Amino acid sequence: MKNIKITTGIAVLVLALTSCKDEKQERAQKTVESYVVYVDSVKNVAAADLKDNWKSVEAEYDRRSQEAQAALADIKDNAAATEKVNASKIKYEEFKKELTAQFAPPAPSPKQQLRDALFGAGKIGDDMNFSWVNAQNIHSVYQQFVHTVENNKDKYSREDWDEVKLLYEALDSRKNTVEKEGLSAEDNRKIAGLKIKFAPMYTVNRMGAKSEENKEAKK
Repeated sequence: MKNIKITTGIAVLVLALTSCKDEKQERAQKTVESYVVYVDSVKNVAAADLKDNWKSVEAEYDRRSQEAQAALADIKDNAAATEKVNASKIKYEEFKKELTAQFAPPAPSPKQQLRDALFGAGKIGDDMNFSWVNAQNIHSVYQQFVHTVENNKDKYSREDWDEVKLLYEALDSRKNTVEKEGLSAEDNRKIAGLKIKFAPMYTVNRMGAKSEENKEAKK
């Protein structure tokens, strides 16, 4: 009788352990499936909504991805589940790459790239506003402008030189205002030297660029 009780107890314990193991595996399978469904659902959300909530989407994806990866250890013969997880990872990364390209701001126009190089990124836009130039920084602004032109003079097209001249004249106009705000004599002298350097450089290279364009047009 005692042996029967012991045997019955062991059987019950085995059944309990088996049931527990089955439940654990079932939960693991559901975790994997939930991850796969999440990735598919993200792809069906409007791009504008994703852009506004991308940080939370990323955080939720990372959580589900980690849980799915950990769940694989609880699945017996998990080759199929592993394949699902890996396929969803690839799918998500490809989708993320597409969205990143879509969300990226458009590349600045060649004209804006030139302005950014001459004055600093975003300093001068279509409004040609030079109000940020003052008595304290105008010498460094002229320095960057003239040195950038000098370093790129062989690359500029005729249109580039026309833009350079337009910007240079706008900067000169701002200088007239700044002089009344207390521009130091030392900075004024240094700016005069930069202007002397710029004038012949512009004239010679602008003519050269136009000549090259005429040659190309005749070919």
